[in-house]
Amino acid sequence: MIAIIDYGMGNLHSVSKAVERLGYEALVTADAKEIMEADGAILPGVGAFGDAMQNLRNTGLEEVTKFYAASGKPLLGICLGMQLLFAESEEYGRHEGLGLLPGTVVRFQGDYKVPHMGWNKLSFRQASPLFEGLEEGHVYFVHSFHAIPGHAEDLLATTDYHQQVTAIVGRGNVFGMQFHPEKSGDLGMRLLGNFLELTASRQAAR
Repeated sequence: MIAIIDYGMGNLHSVSKAVERLGYEALVTADAKEIMEADGAILPGVGAFGDAMQNLRNTGLEEVTKFYAASGKPLLGICLGMQLLFAESEEYGRHEGLGLLPGTVVRFQGDYKVPHMGWNKLSFRQASPLFEGLEEGHVYFVHSFHAIPGHAEDLLATTDYHQQVTAIVGRGNVFGMQFHPEKSGDLGMRLLGNFLELTASRQAAR
């Protein structure tokens, strides 16, 4: 079973349906026991970093997510969920993140359109099980802030939006995708599928 962590901010339905389309059982839940028993977990997210972290703390899911990451089972952050994996963000003031990955989240700076919205091509920066059998292609982004990893080895893929922008990160069992894989056509679904392949779950969706 794949737990979709419900802390009140995220595309829960679309992520859950994408997981089920790939042949896995998905459970949208805020229950600590259910999350910890899952074969894999996904932390989605839409909205402001500070609000998201406050919701995680208020629901007790900040510690649950950290415990889950420490368990060694695969964890994937999507969009804002990826940003929450980092140590801090400067979105509307300084906010501490989950601290699962060193680095910070900053606003796009420059004379160009923000938010970064639309289809952009991925560039794979190093080998990863997420890229098994895949070629670089386009995925769908919507974001005004971007992550700067503290360690280069955590940066798995970038995209070009007036600069090299972090698109996929990974360290051990913890992964993040800045874009929405469930809204990114065949490549997005195959990237999500490769993440799910890392879990012990092989139970078909009901």
